[in-house]
Amino acid sequence: METVYREFDIEARKLGVFKVETVGDCYVAVTGLPDPRDDHAIVIAKYAVRCLLKFNVLTKRLEANLGPGTASLGMRFGLHSGPVTAGVLRGEKSRFQLFGDTINVVSIMYSICNCNRPILYHCSTPCT
Repeated sequence: METVYREFDIEARKLGVFKVETVGDCYVAVTGLPDPRDDHAIVIAKYAVRCLLKFNVLTKRLEANLGPGTASLGMRFGLHSGPVTAGVLRGEKSRFQLFGDTINVVSIMYSICNCNRPILYHCSTPCT
């Protein structure tokens, strides 16, 4: 995962995507934070496609070290455009997190989408 996430971080820097966190095998990234941008939905969709292409190359290359079947691994995406609340949760391990309906929708989309097929749901008004 470290190899994959490192490559995703490189793509994020190229496009101005902000990595929020990684939780296990889940990579959370956002555009339009902290500075709003009109093209946030387009940029995150491009980022998802670039990550998928990079992932496919990496799994083929890593198959020699990780064994047969590595190249057949896939990715799932949850992309949603809408309002979020952002903040730092303090405690033993302080971390920046996102909250709100937009994040909940992303989580649902990620859990039900097909492998290797980024999908985008754009909501121009806040979800209720």
